[in-house]
Amino acid sequence: MTVNHPEERKSSTRKHTALPKARILIEALPWLTRHNGKVVVIKFGGNAMVNEELKDAFAQDVVFLRQAGLKPVVVHGGGPQISAALDRHGIVSEFKAGLRVTTEDAMDVVRMVLAGQVQRELVGLLNQHGPLAVGLTGEDAHTITAIKHQPEIDGELVDIGRVGEITAIDTGAIEALLADGRIPVVSSIARSQDDGHVYNVNADTAAAALAAALGAETLMVLTDVEGLYEDWPNSDEVISRLTASQLEKLLPELSSGMVPKMEGCLHAVRNGVTTARVIDGRVQHSILLEIFTDEGIGTMVVADAEEEGDAV
Repeated sequence: MTVNHPEERKSSTRKHTALPKARILIEALPWLTRHNGKVVVIKFGGNAMVNEELKDAFAQDVVFLRQAGLKPVVVHGGGPQISAALDRHGIVSEFKAGLRVTTEDAMDVVRMVLAGQVQRELVGLLNQHGPLAVGLTGEDAHTITAIKHQPEIDGELVDIGRVGEITAIDTGAIEALLADGRIPVVSSIARSQDDGHVYNVNADTAAAALAAALGAETLMVLTDVEGLYEDWPNSDEVISRLTASQLEKLLPELSSGMVPKMEGCLHAVRNGVTTARVIDGRVQHSILLEIFTDEGIGTMVVADAEEEGDAV
């Protein structure tokens, strides 16, 4: 009878437990190769923005992308934090056409929360892993320029205050940071094109505009749902992939909260971004699961010219 030495048994056990880890890394290899050196714009929002464990996992994912050879750019809003701050200042939160009505007083609070609270916290989380993240707003270096946005409700244009419609993107500051190996973290505030004000712009829209201007490989939008549902609320089956034309047909049927996200995805893929993805930010490490695994999660949008199987 052969008796294995204790050290041999330990070695065999180590090999056995390490093998699944090796397989996971090998599965990621094609995606690492494809995305190496490419820009990935990630819109940070939803529950991932307020849950401590999810925030930590998000920061780890973004740093992993950077260390794996990708060039992540983070764009954020701050709906829950803004609402809480407005309450503290005695300002009522009001929404029209799915957008926050932003008075002069509310804009001061929005600016303070986005640039002074949410951005600083996110930059701090990323920089626990090294001197990587740099925060800026759309005001800085004319990164995002906007004019006053007036949505149409029941056939009439409605004044919702300091809410902006993006007219121009200047990627110079972001590209300089990426070239220096940094992770830009952009707050969704824009400078005015014509009246000297600053504007609150929808973070989904800002992320899509930046992704297109940067020629990003991927736009990723974190949400509080699994993706775009096939027939909500009758079914919770998620559409894993659809083309721009297919998405355009679905837009009138979507809930108000999903419209800016999906309109952003549509804008991105029709302006040079290879894929746009809506993923569940309630799942830890959802970014890595979407980019580096065969299955992926969420809903992916591709341009009409993409043939089945071309985009990953």
